[in-house]
Amino acid sequence: MAIYHLSVKTVSRSAGRSATAAAAYRAGVKITDKQTGEIHDYTRKGGVQSATLIVPTKAATWANDREAIWNAAEQGEKRKNSTVAREFEIALPSELSPAERQRLAVDFARELVARHGCAADVAIHAPDKEGDNRNHHAHILLTTRRLTAEGMGEKTRELDDQKTGKVLVAQWRERFATLQNERLREAGHAVQVDHRSHAARGLQEAPTWHLGPTATAIERRTGQRSRIGHDFDQAAAERLRQAQEAGQLERQAQALDRSALDLSGDLQAALRERDQAQQQQAQKPAATGIDPRSRYHSDNIAAREAAEHVAEQQAQAEQARKLALRTQRMEAEKAAVEVKRTVQAPAPTPVPVRPSEARPDPVEVEKQRLSRMSSAQLAEEIGRRQLPSVDILVEQDRMVMESTAKRRELHKQKEAAKAFVRKAEQAVDAWRETHPLKVKMHDAGVFRSAELLHLEQEAEHGQQALQTLQAHSQAVTEKDEQLRRQARSRVVVAQSDDRAELEKLEQLHQDKARQERAAAAAKRELEAVPKDFRSMAASREAKGLGWSDNGSKWQATPAQLKQLIDGYNAAPKEARAAILDRLTSDPKSSQQLRKLMDTQQANYRQNDRGMSR
Repeated sequence: MAIYHLSVKTVSRSAGRSATAAAAYRAGVKITDKQTGEIHDYTRKGGVQSATLIVPTKAATWANDREAIWNAAEQGEKRKNSTVAREFEIALPSELSPAERQRLAVDFARELVARHGCAADVAIHAPDKEGDNRNHHAHILLTTRRLTAEGMGEKTRELDDQKTGKVLVAQWRERFATLQNERLREAGHAVQVDHRSHAARGLQEAPTWHLGPTATAIERRTGQRSRIGHDFDQAAAERLRQAQEAGQLERQAQALDRSALDLSGDLQAALRERDQAQQQQAQKPAATGIDPRSRYHSDNIAAREAAEHVAEQQAQAEQARKLALRTQRMEAEKAAVEVKRTVQAPAPTPVPVRPSEARPDPVEVEKQRLSRMSSAQLAEEIGRRQLPSVDILVEQDRMVMESTAKRRELHKQKEAAKAFVRKAEQAVDAWRETHPLKVKMHDAGVFRSAELLHLEQEAEHGQQALQTLQAHSQAVTEKDEQLRRQARSRVVVAQSDDRAELEKLEQLHQDKARQERAAAAAKRELEAVPKDFRSMAASREAKGLGWSDNGSKWQATPAQLKQLIDGYNAAPKEARAAILDRLTSDPKSSQQLRKLMDTQQANYRQNDRGMSR
């Protein structure tokens, strides 16, 4: 299931670290530190799935270069113990796809950049081969200064401050949990995460401990338990010992309860035996012949036995009392332990049981997400979804690549055959020029030159081989063109759905842009309402051209607008601002007033055209 993790760390020179080295390691790239000349090359580092650089919209163009921006971050700090970078380390849910995990990390980094004005370098790392294969995570490395068009600006002090820093980190923790839960729901997963601690959520479960990268690396390298690991083992053994002691105390208390019950039963049986003995003694006849004062008289014997029995009963009662006191003391100690345990781990708050919700349709969820985007966001989405060129994909087709390699090999063979033919023909020409007499006799048939025949045969064989290669090359070329047409058809068919979706997205972008332009125009018109109304009222008050009682502009004014203008002009000047505020107090009132003024303009233009005709 998805887990939550967000930690904030700093990269400081006091710890012997640098922003250039941290950025190179996380992005898996090569960066040269311009100040020290040190080269940080991590191009062979595995597990880096993506590295995205995000800068503010007003940043200079050079800020899109990873090496330039982190060298600027280093050069912007002068102290030897300066903090040169800040890192947000976040866990990404394994339930999401790689593209969804990247979008989650990049969107969270964009919010960090928009809030603090810094630059963010987002590196997504795959799980370690020897660790948990669900441990997808991202390192978001932030500059400690705001990035402007002129370069590195002021420090992001709000994150460094002892008071505001903790509050902001808590807010970012909550925001990332909310964003992660939104993406899980969009992907159709019911699992959710919580950024709060176990104590804040009212859970008695002990929080898990992490060894950290250093201790984990030591144990992996040496095969032995690290010091931190030994500390964790001792803490676990101590918790186990405390649990065993608590269980032993409970078992002893139960044994004491049973002993007290057995002792009270024995005491009651002894009392019953004494009463029976006294009754039997009272029923016996008095003994004769023995002095009643003698210790052997039956009465004296019975008295002694009764006294001994009573003393024994008293001793047993004292022992029972001591056991009872001990039991009470142990119960009090148990109660104290329970109270301490309750204080340390508060009772969990009941979690409301939510009714099972229907799994959302991913297509509908994506449609709603796109409909909420602005035109600028849609433009970015279109840029992310741009499909590769058909020509590029055709060239990457396996069969086309094999055919291209064959064509190139045949082309090399043809060029070699042409060179051989040229060389053979040149050898024939050179021999003829060197031996003109032999050539004349050879051509006349007087005798045949074996050397010339050999040279001419080589040239002829080379020409035949060239013709064979040309025919084979023509067939391969035709086959290559056929393979390219087939590959193009496959690519077009494979991209048809995506291109259709992209066309819909572009249409949505155009519609959204028109709506935003219309909304902006309407907003400007509403904002201009007070100014236009004051202008009309001032013209009417001054009886300007066309605004007298019989003027064309005043005659074109609707009756309701006339009342508003006359009422405005009749009021004292110091009260007019309040009247105008009431007339434009809400968008609906402003729209009504705008409509009346537009009607006046339309009426005036219509009357003016009628007069011109």
